[in-house]
Amino acid sequence: MKIKASDADRFARKPDAKVRAVLVYGPDSGLIRERMNSLAKSVVDDLADPFRVSDISDGDLRQDPARLADEAAAIAMLGGRRIVRVRGAGDSISKIFDGFLADPAGDALIIVEGGDLGPRSSLRKLFEEAANAAALPCYADDAGALENVIRQRLGNDGLLPEPAALDYLMANLGSDRGVTSNELEKLSLYMGPAKGSEKRTVTLADARACIGDNSGSSLDEVVDAAAGGDLSALDLALTRARSADTHPIALINALTRHLQQLHLVLAEIESGTPAETAVRSIRPPVHFSRSALLRRQVSLWNRKRLDKALSLLLEAEIQCKTTGLPEDSICGQTLMRIAQAAGARRR
Repeated sequence: MKIKASDADRFARKPDAKVRAVLVYGPDSGLIRERMNSLAKSVVDDLADPFRVSDISDGDLRQDPARLADEAAAIAMLGGRRIVRVRGAGDSISKIFDGFLADPAGDALIIVEGGDLGPRSSLRKLFEEAANAAALPCYADDAGALENVIRQRLGNDGLLPEPAALDYLMANLGSDRGVTSNELEKLSLYMGPAKGSEKRTVTLADARACIGDNSGSSLDEVVDAAAGGDLSALDLALTRARSADTHPIALINALTRHLQQLHLVLAEIESGTPAETAVRSIRPPVHFSRSALLRRQVSLWNRKRLDKALSLLLEAEIQCKTTGLPEDSICGQTLMRIAQAAGARRR
């Protein structure tokens, strides 16, 4: 089943009852996570419930194809329908899903996280054409959609941006839904709790004070240091990010997106594509000045180690949201472990 981009949010909140598996794909990884959460919450209220929520990776299924059916058929200890989230999925597991959708086991909803899968992707085609599956696209917000997101998120907290503030927010947000959500949450916290039912105005000064125009550079510094195995640079970049009030989950999400890109590049290289061409195939396109840097980073990783790093990041995000432990510590320790893994290949 092919879902239109305009219907994606509605479908994510209330998926078709006959659908057993949903592929969530596209270039906006923040929006992918948001819609995956909406799909999951349509079945399970508490996403930290280990009896009703299971996470597996593309690599897990490649090693044990039967695990998909096993997880789908598993019964929750305390009852209730389960969800199974498959992370970092690519065309290498298309045949596994083809077999599953032909004769699906159990009743769990399978939520599949894909990258920026093109129209020729066998996995995307399978989900678009199957009657009991759906392909849910996640593209970067256009101007109209971004304005709606800003107004809705701030409106939920009793805030109304003045025109100049709205223009500023639209100019500095929007490339990734996850970053946009984190920045708007930070702005709401900056404005303080609502008093009564009357909406308060967010001024241009408020927006500028809370959301700088250089947040992307601090994210890039952290991501490049971690993916490149440069521990000293990562330590400095994390210090700068904290000084800039960059949320730890934003750092985790940024590195997750980057490692997913490296995963896709490695898959292209393994299929015989030259490294330079594989890097140029990334969507959205990488600026030419970063191509050589990405090729160096790719040389430090293989897909198995990337799967492990992505699992660490997923666990860190869950810990940040559920344990009450210091988010900066969870984030810093996880990123250092990943940088050490990359750094081992530099020596």
